[in-house]
Amino acid sequence: MAGKTSAGILLFRRSGEVTEVLLGHMGGPFWAKKDAGGWSVPKGEYEPDEAPEAAARREFQEELGLPAPEGEYLPLGVVKQSGGKVVTVWAVEGDLDPAQVVPGTFEMEWPPRSGRTQEFPEVDRAAWFTLAEAEEKLLKGQRPFLVRLGELLNG
Repeated sequence: MAGKTSAGILLFRRSGEVTEVLLGHMGGPFWAKKDAGGWSVPKGEYEPDEAPEAAARREFQEELGLPAPEGEYLPLGVVKQSGGKVVTVWAVEGDLDPAQVVPGTFEMEWPPRSGRTQEFPEVDRAAWFTLAEAEEKLLKGQRPFLVRLGELLNG
């Protein structure tokens, strides 16, 4: 059986020499108290019959409740996370107000083995971070995308 695949969009903005990226803090009880390493590129899983870039745009909308940004989509390639998931990401320059984010939700049994299903936000907050700040915040398996973005922007 093939591993899971995800696609996402790393939104970035520039002000002079400073580049910032928009990250989402993962929702749900497992991530509630984790800050460093608890943030992600807005992304989600897709099936083999869906084009990865189309999935990235769909997942941006689903996770943040805002339309995928317009602009040139710059491929940042693929990484395989430690759990085996293969993630493909595009960078696009743009801006949005994190206060406007209205995240999608997911359901899971919580507390474990309780028989109760609860609904949680996909992303419980979104924020802009410099590349250096994002290096600390982002899931370790997604950090190569920050390096690739920096290389792409610095030519």
